[in-house]
Amino acid sequence: MEIINGLHNLRPRHRGCVLTVGNFDGLHRGHRALIDALCDKAEALGVPSMLMTFEPQPREFFAGTKLPARLTRFREKVHLLSQTRLDRLLCLPFNEKTANIEAKWFAKDFIVDLADAKHVVIGDDFRFGRGREGDFALFERYGREFGYEVSAMSTLLQDKDRISSTLIRQTLAAGDFAGATLMLGHEYFIMGRVVYGRQLGRQLNVPTANIRLQRYRAALEGVYCVTVEGIGDTERQGIANIGVRPTVDGKEPLLEVHVFDYAGTLYGSLIKVTFKQKLRDEQTFESIDALKTQIGSDLLEARDYFAGQRVDAQGISSP
Repeated sequence: MEIINGLHNLRPRHRGCVLTVGNFDGLHRGHRALIDALCDKAEALGVPSMLMTFEPQPREFFAGTKLPARLTRFREKVHLLSQTRLDRLLCLPFNEKTANIEAKWFAKDFIVDLADAKHVVIGDDFRFGRGREGDFALFERYGREFGYEVSAMSTLLQDKDRISSTLIRQTLAAGDFAGATLMLGHEYFIMGRVVYGRQLGRQLNVPTANIRLQRYRAALEGVYCVTVEGIGDTERQGIANIGVRPTVDGKEPLLEVHVFDYAGTLYGSLIKVTFKQKLRDEQTFESIDALKTQIGSDLLEARDYFAGQRVDAQGISSP
């Protein structure tokens, strides 16, 4: 899959494609069905498939400091898209200029003149252009006017509920990881590079690998049982806290992961943290000693959880 950053990096060889546009936050089963349809159409027409998305997502741009939760950061989106048949990913910056693009510019100047799209596949709730002025009916009219076809993907349902990024966020927030996995088509995870922190974990005798979430608000907050990939060839078990760490006067959102029975250095490593079970909400403790006591309880509970998973995997009912 080729990644193209910005319209200025579009080249003549990129002209001619089947196109889709959207946020694709979470890349859930509904998104994957649309991408399958996109790739099927591209193969039928003998042209590449291309997905256009934005960073930040439009709703993040308009939300200002009150950021909505996000399921997948760009790195994670690329990771998931690379597992599909998609040929090209075009990422545009979403800023004041992008927000004021007229629907007709998008439908004519971009789709026809820049991308030369032969067919456009969109979700049935897709909106485009300044003030979200464009919908499927307008897109279809422009397609007839400018010479390309447009098709819409119907909503995918899970137990009569429309699969959406919003519903998945709500499901994750409720701690229902099995339900979220059914809608996502994969377990929920966060990827990132391990950075230097304040070494507080070592002071508490629980060293952690830290991933900064930067400007993003994660879909989860609290303490979780997790598995970790990216440490050799073995998937490891651990415990993670995601939040701002109020007891130690934390300011920025951070994912802290303690990997069980691991004493190596992970700084600079790219790791994938998959969330299995929620233990508790993030909370403020009256003292560091109280925090230490709770961490000890969290570690025991997490190890008990994984021990139960091993028993279940052997076909024996856990107590």
